[in-house]
Amino acid sequence: MPTLHFKGKTFIQNHHLAVKYHQLVPRKDLSLTENVSLSDNLIIHGDNLLALKALLPTYGGRVKCVCIDPPYNTGNENWVYNDNVNSPMMQEWLGKVVDKDDLTRHDKWLCMMMPKLKLLRELLSADGAIFITLDDTEIHRCKMLMDEIFDENNFVINIVWQARKSVQNDTDISLSHNHILVYAKNRRIEERRLKKSNEAQWYSLPGFVFYPLMLQKSKFLNPDNDPRGPWKADPFDAPGVRKNLEYDIINPNTGEVFNPPLGRHWRTEEKNYIDFLNDNRILFGKQGKSGPQLKVFWDEKKEYGEIETSWWGDGSMESYLENEIDIEMVEKFTNYGTTTKGSQLLQQIFDGQKKFENPKPIELIKHILISASAKNSIILDSFAGSGTTAHAVLDQNKEDGGNRKFILVECEDYANTITAERVRRVIKGVPTAKNENLRNGLGGTFSFFELGDPIEIDSLLKGENMPSYTEFARYLFYTATGEEFDESKVVEDNGYIGESRNYEIYLFYKPDIEWLKKNALTLDIARSLPSAKGKQRLVFAPAKYIDDQTLQELRIDFCQLPYEIYRMKK
Repeated sequence: MPTLHFKGKTFIQNHHLAVKYHQLVPRKDLSLTENVSLSDNLIIHGDNLLALKALLPTYGGRVKCVCIDPPYNTGNENWVYNDNVNSPMMQEWLGKVVDKDDLTRHDKWLCMMMPKLKLLRELLSADGAIFITLDDTEIHRCKMLMDEIFDENNFVINIVWQARKSVQNDTDISLSHNHILVYAKNRRIEERRLKKSNEAQWYSLPGFVFYPLMLQKSKFLNPDNDPRGPWKADPFDAPGVRKNLEYDIINPNTGEVFNPPLGRHWRTEEKNYIDFLNDNRILFGKQGKSGPQLKVFWDEKKEYGEIETSWWGDGSMESYLENEIDIEMVEKFTNYGTTTKGSQLLQQIFDGQKKFENPKPIELIKHILISASAKNSIILDSFAGSGTTAHAVLDQNKEDGGNRKFILVECEDYANTITAERVRRVIKGVPTAKNENLRNGLGGTFSFFELGDPIEIDSLLKGENMPSYTEFARYLFYTATGEEFDESKVVEDNGYIGESRNYEIYLFYKPDIEWLKKNALTLDIARSLPSAKGKQRLVFAPAKYIDDQTLQELRIDFCQLPYEIYRMKK
């Protein structure tokens, strides 16, 4: 596969591995909750690369949908390269504004994006997806970068979105679109067939749940008076050749045997086909003598659909009034918003003040949520800006009773005054808002965190920048197991910090250098640990006063702090 080469790539391609884990410091005064917790909706203020690394122990492999709106690199955004990479050339880049006259601005943009995209991929769940909003400046380079990081087989679609309606007079051709580049974490070919999700009766592709094109209602008829309502016949074959999707289908009316056309297979496995057949969902043409087709019902909006490659429109009804179409549905499913709408809404929230340039509209993000998340999904935006993603999550939860969670990361100084403040206002309610839900408040909570000091084992020897018990437990648990850390399982009194697939894990530690010098794993402590539940016990402590044979008898693997980090061998 062709790869993209750029200045700094040699130094940056594994930089995410060298980034230190940082503490996440709770700010109760800036949060909107009684109990500040990493299990809450999150707003994190700090460098987004460091924040993403800090989130890994808790959220690695758990995020269903990533929505990011990075700098477009037009040369007019005044973004600054800030990744502290061990390279003289890149050290020279640090802290300098990237403008239109910068001959290396595309190299810098790629160097800025690559480690972040790698960490975002680690945070995504196996069926997760990432949506990246860009314009024409970097879309082609980003596509090649994503092919390398996510694999080209996981490319889903490049959606063209109508970002503006106004005409620009300072260009040869007035641009009205932006791009939304979509990749799945794991878009295996065998899962591209339609299937029902476990959470709801929706047909889905891996990482996506698609609603139908709402303007296709005229194609849905009911010639056989099916009690399930209007329907249309769709082909039962699909592109591709897979053995488990190739089988004989016998027309029960004629006895004729049908196989998939050349280069295609049936859209479901045979057992699903039989279910459809028994449910009167399979047709064999108007005369009953043709190959199989699938009945798709209009009222099963949430059971079948397709995604358009062009998201064009703002829900305007003028061209649809003369058609017999569900107007409310058209408004909902054809309203993708524009940056103008996003700006107008943000000004409503901030009492008419213009706080942010070109904020994304919540309609756009809600459409992504409908397409690529379930009601309990985690949504991450590491270029949070004005907080549109959080607003959209709360609004969608209000609309469908969902319990989606958002994680926002914002590195700029306005993380509290704009990003978090917007979320506070939409939760509590905006008295002057036109929308009733927004006026009354969308409800919800969030916890505000700032990035703290890096967690460095050597610093424990000196008693400097010592992490809290919970932060150190989070770091050690993830480092030792590579699995998700659950803070609610911690029992600090007996040292228990969680259970992995192979271990029960204990940590004896206090952020106190004198305590660390005086304490150790003793025989009494070892014997007082809760009975092993069939797993080996992994114990972190400053020292041990117990022999290895006794540890083996007690099913304990000992790891000394601060000199050793235990890594499970896979």
